[in-house]
Amino acid sequence: MKKVDAFVLKSFIGPLIFTFFIVLIILILQFLWMYVDELAGKGLDFKVVSELLYHFAMTFVPTALPLAILLASLMTFGNMGEFFELSALKSSGIPLQRIMRPLIILIGFIAVISFFFSNNVLPYSTSKARTLLYDIRRKKPDINIQAGTFYNGVPDFSIKITTKDPVTNRLNNLIIYDHRDKRGNTSVILADSGYMKTTPDGTGLIMVLYNGYSFNEIEEKNVSPSAKKYPTRKDYFKEQTIVISLTGFDLERSEDGLFKSNSAMLNISQLTFYIDSLNMRHNERISNQFNEFNSTKIYTQKGMFKRHPAKTDAPDTIKKVVPFETRIIFDSLPESDKSIVLSRAISSLKDGTSYLSERSETTHWEVKVIKRYEVEWNRKLTMSFACLVFFFIGAPLGAIIRKGGLGTPSVISIFFFVIYYVISISGQKLVEEDVVGTFAGMWAASYILLPIGIFLTYKATTDSVIMNIETYLVFLKKIKDYIYRIAIMGNSKNSVSDSNNT
Repeated sequence: MKKVDAFVLKSFIGPLIFTFFIVLIILILQFLWMYVDELAGKGLDFKVVSELLYHFAMTFVPTALPLAILLASLMTFGNMGEFFELSALKSSGIPLQRIMRPLIILIGFIAVISFFFSNNVLPYSTSKARTLLYDIRRKKPDINIQAGTFYNGVPDFSIKITTKDPVTNRLNNLIIYDHRDKRGNTSVILADSGYMKTTPDGTGLIMVLYNGYSFNEIEEKNVSPSAKKYPTRKDYFKEQTIVISLTGFDLERSEDGLFKSNSAMLNISQLTFYIDSLNMRHNERISNQFNEFNSTKIYTQKGMFKRHPAKTDAPDTIKKVVPFETRIIFDSLPESDKSIVLSRAISSLKDGTSYLSERSETTHWEVKVIKRYEVEWNRKLTMSFACLVFFFIGAPLGAIIRKGGLGTPSVISIFFFVIYYVISISGQKLVEEDVVGTFAGMWAASYILLPIGIFLTYKATTDSVIMNIETYLVFLKKIKDYIYRIAIMGNSKNSVSDSNNT
């Protein structure tokens, strides 16, 4: 049996490593596709790009691992079924569960490693990746002026050129608006040609302009708007050099811990602490809001009108309990007081409704924040448990379809992974909106797909033909023959009735 276990493990580990890196590369390419606009044209060093891709690759490991296990198990058992290795093992008296046992142990070990990875490595890599991406977003792109449009990438300047020589980088017919005085378009420079280049340290921009002139509107002080004459000055030049300080063009690295309170950057113990603290603060705030609502007396104003005590023969020591009937009290008021009561009641109703609506929105937002931390707490467990779920789907399914390679297993893997992903995202949204409980929403994909895996394992153990197309073709042919016989019997009955009528 040890040779069988070694054979099964050897057949599985190779496809697992191969598919894992394929899935990881696909996820990295998806990330590049999503953020290519924010990375392109920023003049990033290869070291920075490599660091960003490395940290994001680490964040994709818990997602890539279940899909790789599903694909590898399909390929392994599909190949074993296609080359009759699985049939040979079964004919030797070894059941499918015994063949799967070493892989179940291996997948359980991988699931434990995945959990510790999600709990310890994933928060660190996510923090590094998000911080570096934030710094890259803040970095301004390199100066790349296009002809025919105004370029506003240089601080306090708006530059337009007519043509640009791609060989010498000479700029022709420049129009430069200088906004450094913060007074609008009061300073304009027009030049026949010019060159632009950054300083060696990248902290400044040097503009050398030729054959032009500048218009400057002189600021008039202590002059009323009606008396302003808007004087200007026009200066001609053959050559002029302008040095501009550049800020934001270099990549400024932020300190670690910029997003340390984000749920994705916390481990299980930290998430538990945040959830308990937020729940405690939420409950305390709800209690304070209830007391505040009662103290405002929006709906419980008393003593609005003086009421004369009713005469009674009972002693003073005995207090008569009079039922509180709003209709009787309202009818007993004079007509002038009734209008005052109604207006105050309407005003109190509006104030109370506004108060409750505002507090309801605040409470909903607080609950949503708590649910995000609970979602992340459960995600660390669900992604690890998904390794087992996908294995119990892939292994028996591969034994049933008996097709190896990368084609058919890839299609089936993508199908089940999309189902898992859709259910997980839908459950997460419902949890964050506080529609369903956290456990029910986050574990929905697991307790929906796990019975499917158990069912497929049972079918694979009994050598079911559930995935055999010929079986369904035979079934459809039987239905067709049955419908055909019914039609013939109906036609024969109609012909007999027609002959009798004749």
